[in-house]
Order: sequence, then structure tokens, then C-alpha cells
Amino acid sequence: MKPSRPYLIKALQEWLLDNDCTPHLAVDVAVKGVMVPEQFISDGQIVLNISPSAIQDFLLDDEAISFNARFGGVPMNVYVPMSAVLAVYARENGAGMGFGMEPGADFYEQEQEEVDKPEPPKPTGRPSLKVVK
Repeated sequence: MKPSRPYLIKALQEWLLDNDCTPHLAVDVAVKGVMVPEQFISDGQIVLNISPSAIQDFLLDDEAISFNARFGGVPMNVYVPMSAVLAVYARENGAGMGFGMEPGADFYEQEQEEVDKPEPPKPTGRPSLKVVK
């Protein structure tokens, strides 16, 4: 089965908006591929307002969340891989959900492990050949 995280994020966002709350997205900025404004990062995380009034061109698919937003008046494209999403919750009361234990979460852990694998060392210097008899 496909991971449930993208579906849960979309449902939580809609639920919070229907209840007149401001949905926020907590992001782990240490995950490869995250593109967020670095000046707002705190303790390796950033919290982003994902209400329609705060963002434009919102796209949520199986791979990532992306949108355009202004930070300190400066427009920026934001990109958050699904594996970097920590939680979706309401600013007003904290209602929402953290991620990591939902069905399909192991898919993102495996994906991160593959990204974190070190590359084999590259040979340095000139190649050499030896004659073996």
C-alpha cells in the first residue's frame, strides 16, 4: 500500500481549516531536499503556516509538499519532502497529529536510510597497472 502520510496531511489541513484554525506544519530541516528560509530555523526544525491565506501554489503529492510564501516580505519557494514532515497542528490549540508511527511511515524511514548511506570513496591519483605472471 502507498504511505498514508500525504492523505493524513491533507485531511488534517482541511479539518483544521473547517474548524477556523490555522494549520501549521512542523518540519525537520536536517532531511535532504528541504528548502525553507534558514533564518527561521530553530533547533533543527521550522514551523510553517500552511493556511491558504499565507501561501500560494500549494502542491501536496506522494513525494513532497511545495508552495510559495513570503518570509519577512521576501517571496520564497518552499519544498518539504514527506520524510521531513514531523506534524500538522493548529496554532490556536495544538490540535493535530505528529508523524512517524502512522501506517506506511516505515517507507520514509527506509527512504532516509538510503539517502544517508555514505558513498564509497573515490580513488585518488593516477590509475596504475601491474603485469602479473
